[in-house]
Amino acid sequence: MTEIRNVFDVGARALSAQMVRMNTVASNLANAGSVAATPEDAYKAMRPVFETEYARAEEGLSTATVADVVMLDREPQKIFRPDHPDADPEGFVYAAAVNTEEEMVEMVEASRQYQNTLETMSTLRALMARTMQMGQ
Repeated sequence: MTEIRNVFDVGARALSAQMVRMNTVASNLANAGSVAATPEDAYKAMRPVFETEYARAEEGLSTATVADVVMLDREPQKIFRPDHPDADPEGFVYAAAVNTEEEMVEMVEASRQYQNTLETMSTLRALMARTMQMGQ
């Protein structure tokens, strides 16, 4: 029975990793329209960095965990808005370095992986229940 628990632990960690991924997408999209007075202060998109964690390699159990969340090395867009309160002396502000189309793709991928993991766990639970019923 402990092997089954390990499978659920693997699934729970995978769900957690995808939730971090969706949270970073949400943060990126929330800040996509922001501007700053300097390029250094402009928002930079974030991405989680995943790593494989082997639970029981001899049984084929491994999962993905979040090793880190990093800021992407992208330049903010320089926009001429002399009337903006954050404009520099030349009238420029710096828009967040976020590609909304890329973020939407990232969100769909994270959502699908989350759903696939949930479906796997649900199927396993149903199979376990049917196996238990066979023994009665």
